[in-house]
Amino acid sequence: WKSSISVAIVGSGPAGCYTAKYLQRYFQQADENMSISIDMLDRLPTPFGLVRSGVAPDHPEVKNVQNDFSALFETEKLPVSFFGNVKVGRDVSLNEIRSIYDIVVLAYGCESDRKLQIPGEDSLEGVISAREFVSWYNAHPDYSHIDAVVSKALSSKEIRHVVVIGHGNVALDCARILAKGCSKSIGLDSTDIASHALSTLRANDTPITITIVGRRGHIQGAYTIKELRELTRLEDEGYGAIFSISPDELEFGSTQSSLKQLEKSRPKKRIDKLLRQTAARNGTLESVSPNENLVKLRFLLNPVSFEPSLTEKSKLGFVRCERTKLIPHKDIPDDGQSQIAVGTGEYVDIPAQLALVSVGYKGVPIGGLEHSFQKEKGIVQNQGGKVDGEGPGLYVTGWLKRGPNGIIGTNAVDAKETVASILQDLKDEKLPIKNNGGTAKLTQFLHDREVKVVDWGAYQMINSVETRSAEMRNEKQPRNKLPTYHELLNAAFPRDPRPV
Repeated sequence: WKSSISVAIVGSGPAGCYTAKYLQRYFQQADENMSISIDMLDRLPTPFGLVRSGVAPDHPEVKNVQNDFSALFETEKLPVSFFGNVKVGRDVSLNEIRSIYDIVVLAYGCESDRKLQIPGEDSLEGVISAREFVSWYNAHPDYSHIDAVVSKALSSKEIRHVVVIGHGNVALDCARILAKGCSKSIGLDSTDIASHALSTLRANDTPITITIVGRRGHIQGAYTIKELRELTRLEDEGYGAIFSISPDELEFGSTQSSLKQLEKSRPKKRIDKLLRQTAARNGTLESVSPNENLVKLRFLLNPVSFEPSLTEKSKLGFVRCERTKLIPHKDIPDDGQSQIAVGTGEYVDIPAQLALVSVGYKGVPIGGLEHSFQKEKGIVQNQGGKVDGEGPGLYVTGWLKRGPNGIIGTNAVDAKETVASILQDLKDEKLPIKNNGGTAKLTQFLHDREVKVVDWGAYQMINSVETRSAEMRNEKQPRNKLPTYHELLNAAFPRDPRPV
């Protein structure tokens, strides 16, 4: 084909940015008669998705990928255009976008949570998802209200208790940020954690016990050794928190099938060794000195209900868990990885004023995906990134394509597959080239609807305000994130008289 192709990417996180990168690179190197315009839409005034609002503030090295992504918008040849503060489904419909662009790629990720579906989850104050907590401490403007929830839950003058449910890296991130943030150390001052979150975590110096629970054993955990090591180092690095693991729970989880699973995985062997060393050192701790906090990683505990406080019935008081045991799945050959956790009838009540549920993110549909969105899985049905049942020109990438798993780099592999499908469809002439306006038409739509579009230049105004040294806690802090839409839009349009 020899034409100019118009592409709209919905979502500016890693999935969207990697897709833009590989499309941009292909056309930058292509025949001069072949051209492309790429517009990236995001409902937030800021780009980069979970790199900004999901990565833990004490993992700055992971955020360096933003430099690579920024180059997409700043290159001289075929730069990507940013349309921030534009929500598809509110400001412009998916069908409208499809009518004016040749290719539309959905890359908006997972904006909801999987639920435990147990009593008290939706009714008691103090029960929130880990996604909400992470978004709060990363200054996501949709979650500033979480400040009141966390503040109230952690206001106790007695020992404070938090339960984190889940054995993935997000759960461990939450526990670690709580332990560091609630310590007297200034370690998080040099990160980009939201200032309001740091103030809330530090408002009370009463000791805190953070208990991480999961229904299976330590060998089945979805965490990586890097996140576990960070918990083991809390005390040595001066955060005043001891990391504790029960030797008994390690042994109960070391079934014959689990040992088979362990034998097949070198990473899990390293994890097993680290956890056993920690258990031998701190395994029997039930309490610590008055000035120290405690982080406990527990296994074979399945939450069955959130129970109210004995004194305030609207607030969380404890998490009731049933002890479990691992048994082979009756319908699957015992390969060491097919065990299931079943209840034993024994229950344990763990005190908690705050509970963070970390059992998975989930995608949500937008209008125009009536035939392809799989509600149960929270993904868009596709073949190699090409959306099923919605007609030509619609593609998907990232978590919305495969589900919420992998690391940031996983999205690069995913995006390459989607881009390959796009290029093959172009080569096979399966995509009608509409020439229906693309960028110009979208700009007109949004102007007529009085949407305050944050383009790349306006985002640079936000970036300038957030990185101004006068606003920092100390000279090492990389960014002071603006936590509300009002502040973000005022920074983007400092001389605009229109209210925001």
